Amino acid sequence: MEQKTKINATEGKQELTITREFDLPVELVYEAYAKAELVSQWMGTRVIKFENRNHGSYAFETSHEGKVMFKANGTTHKVVPNQQIVRTFEMENMSIGVQLEFLNFEKVTENKSQLTIQIIYKSEKHRAEQLKLPFAYGLNRAHNKLEQIITHSK
Repeated sequence: MEQKTKINATEGKQELTITREFDLPVELVYEAYAKAELVSQWMGTRVIKFENRNHGSYAFETSHEGKVMFKANGTTHKVVPNQQIVRTFEMENMSIGVQLEFLNFEKVTENKSQLTIQIIYKSEKHRAEQLKLPFAYGLNRAHNKLEQIITHSK
Protein backbone atom coordinates (compact mmCIF):
# COMPACT_ATOMS: atom_id res chain seq x y z
CA MET A 1 0.00 0.00 0.00
CA GLU A 2 1.31 3.42 -0.96
CA GLN A 3 2.28 5.64 1.91
CA LYS A 4 0.52 8.98 1.51
CA THR A 5 2.66 10.73 4.11
CA LYS A 6 6.05 11.40 2.51
CA ILE A 7 9.29 11.88 4.43
CA ASN A 8 12.21 13.64 2.76
CA ALA A 9 15.47 13.19 4.67
CA THR A 10 18.29 14.67 2.61
CA GLU A 11 21.66 13.08 3.33
CA GLY A 12 24.03 15.21 5.40
CA LYS A 13 21.31 17.33 7.03
CA GLN A 14 19.97 17.44 10.58
CA GLU A 15 16.40 18.01 9.44
CA LEU A 16 13.66 16.27 7.54
CA THR A 17 10.44 17.34 5.86
CA ILE A 18 7.13 15.50 6.05
CA THR A 19 4.32 16.23 3.59
CA ARG A 20 0.80 14.89 3.39
CA GLU A 21 -2.14 15.92 1.24
CA PHE A 22 -5.54 15.37 2.83
CA ASP A 23 -8.93 15.25 1.16
CA LEU A 24 -10.14 17.58 3.88
CA PRO A 25 -10.48 21.36 4.26
CA VAL A 26 -7.44 22.98 5.89
CA GLU A 27 -9.54 24.03 8.90
CA LEU A 28 -10.31 20.39 9.73
CA VAL A 29 -6.71 19.22 9.41
CA TYR A 30 -5.57 22.08 11.63
CA GLU A 31 -8.30 21.24 14.15
CA ALA A 32 -7.04 17.62 14.28
CA TYR A 33 -3.69 18.98 15.53
CA ALA A 34 -5.19 21.74 17.68
CA LYS A 35 -7.84 19.94 19.77
CA ALA A 36 -6.81 17.52 22.50
CA GLU A 37 -9.75 15.15 22.00
CA LEU A 38 -8.89 14.73 18.29
CA VAL A 39 -5.14 14.36 18.92
CA SER A 40 -5.93 11.61 21.42
CA GLN A 41 -8.05 9.73 18.86
CA TRP A 42 -5.78 9.77 15.83
CA MET A 43 -2.51 9.42 17.74
CA GLY A 44 -3.96 6.68 19.93
CA THR A 45 -2.50 8.27 23.04
CA ARG A 46 -3.68 9.81 26.29
CA VAL A 47 -3.36 13.58 26.33
CA ILE A 48 -2.18 14.59 29.79
CA LYS A 49 -1.78 18.30 29.07
CA PHE A 50 -2.61 20.31 25.96
CA GLU A 51 -2.35 24.08 25.60
CA ASN A 52 -2.44 24.86 21.89
CA ARG A 53 -1.57 28.55 22.22
CA ASN A 54 1.51 30.75 22.09
CA HIS A 55 3.82 29.73 24.96
CA GLY A 56 1.66 26.70 25.81
CA SER A 57 2.78 23.16 26.47
CA TYR A 58 1.61 19.60 26.04
CA ALA A 59 2.26 16.06 27.25
CA PHE A 60 1.18 12.66 25.86
CA GLU A 61 1.36 9.16 27.30
CA THR A 62 0.63 5.80 25.67
CA SER A 63 0.12 2.65 27.71
CA HIS A 64 -0.27 -1.01 26.82
CA GLU A 65 -1.67 -3.51 29.35
CA GLY A 66 -1.21 -0.95 32.13
CA LYS A 67 2.45 -0.25 31.34
CA VAL A 68 3.52 3.16 30.00
CA MET A 69 5.21 2.57 26.64
CA PHE A 70 5.67 6.11 25.34
CA LYS A 71 5.77 9.59 26.85
CA ALA A 72 6.29 12.81 24.92
CA ASN A 73 6.08 16.48 25.75
CA GLY A 74 6.91 19.88 24.38
CA THR A 75 6.34 23.59 24.32
CA THR A 76 4.16 25.33 21.78
CA HIS A 77 5.91 28.52 20.73
CA LYS A 78 3.61 29.98 18.09
CA VAL A 79 0.08 29.27 16.86
CA VAL A 80 -1.52 30.85 13.81
CA PRO A 81 -4.95 29.17 13.47
CA ASN A 82 -5.39 27.17 10.24
CA GLN A 83 -1.85 28.11 9.14
CA GLN A 84 0.98 27.21 11.49
CA ILE A 85 2.08 25.62 14.76
CA VAL A 86 5.71 25.95 15.93
CA ARG A 87 6.64 23.66 18.80
CA THR A 88 9.27 21.48 20.39
CA PHE A 89 8.79 17.73 20.75
CA GLU A 90 10.67 15.32 22.99
CA MET A 91 10.15 11.62 23.60
CA GLU A 92 11.13 10.73 27.15
CA ASN A 93 13.89 8.16 27.70
CA MET A 94 15.03 8.36 24.07
CA SER A 95 18.43 9.43 22.78
CA ILE A 96 16.87 11.50 19.99
CA GLY A 97 16.55 14.59 22.17
CA VAL A 98 14.43 17.67 21.62
CA GLN A 99 13.20 18.45 18.12
CA LEU A 100 11.99 21.76 16.74
CA GLU A 101 8.87 21.35 14.58
CA PHE A 102 7.30 23.75 12.11
CA LEU A 103 3.82 22.53 11.10
CA ASN A 104 2.37 24.42 8.14
CA PHE A 105 -1.25 23.95 7.06
CA GLU A 106 -2.00 24.99 3.48
CA LYS A 107 -5.31 25.23 1.64
CA VAL A 108 -5.04 23.54 -1.77
CA THR A 109 -8.75 23.73 -2.68
CA GLU A 110 -11.94 24.07 -0.61
CA ASN A 111 -11.82 20.37 0.24
CA LYS A 112 -8.13 19.56 -0.05
CA SER A 113 -5.19 20.67 2.07
CA GLN A 114 -1.52 19.98 2.57
CA LEU A 115 0.36 19.58 5.81
CA THR A 116 4.11 20.21 5.71
CA ILE A 117 6.18 19.53 8.81
CA GLN A 118 9.82 20.54 9.01
CA ILE A 119 11.65 18.89 11.91
CA ILE A 120 15.08 20.05 13.01
CA TYR A 121 17.19 17.77 15.20
CA LYS A 122 20.23 18.59 17.34
CA SER A 123 22.46 16.70 14.89
CA GLU A 124 22.47 14.31 11.94
CA LYS A 125 23.07 11.52 14.47
CA HIS A 126 19.86 12.39 16.34
CA ARG A 127 17.88 12.44 13.09
CA ALA A 128 19.36 9.05 12.12
CA GLU A 129 18.17 7.62 15.46
CA GLN A 130 14.62 8.78 14.65
CA LEU A 131 14.73 7.23 11.20
CA LYS A 132 15.79 3.84 12.65
CA LEU A 133 12.41 3.64 14.40
CA PRO A 134 9.23 2.63 12.49
CA PHE A 135 8.70 6.39 12.13
CA ALA A 136 7.36 6.49 8.54
CA TYR A 137 5.00 3.57 9.15
CA GLY A 138 3.67 5.06 12.39
CA LEU A 139 3.20 8.50 10.91
CA ASN A 140 1.34 7.14 7.87
CA ARG A 141 -0.87 5.03 10.09
CA ALA A 142 -1.65 8.01 12.35
CA HIS A 143 -2.39 10.34 9.42
CA ASN A 144 -4.64 7.71 7.80
CA LYS A 145 -6.53 7.44 11.08
CA LEU A 146 -6.72 11.26 11.32
CA GLU A 147 -8.29 11.41 7.84
CA GLN A 148 -10.72 8.59 8.68
CA ILE A 149 -11.83 10.14 12.01
CA ILE A 150 -12.35 13.61 10.54
CA THR A 151 -14.12 12.29 7.43
CA HIS A 152 -16.58 10.31 9.56
CA SER A 153 -17.23 13.20 11.95
CA LYS A 154 -18.05 15.73 9.20
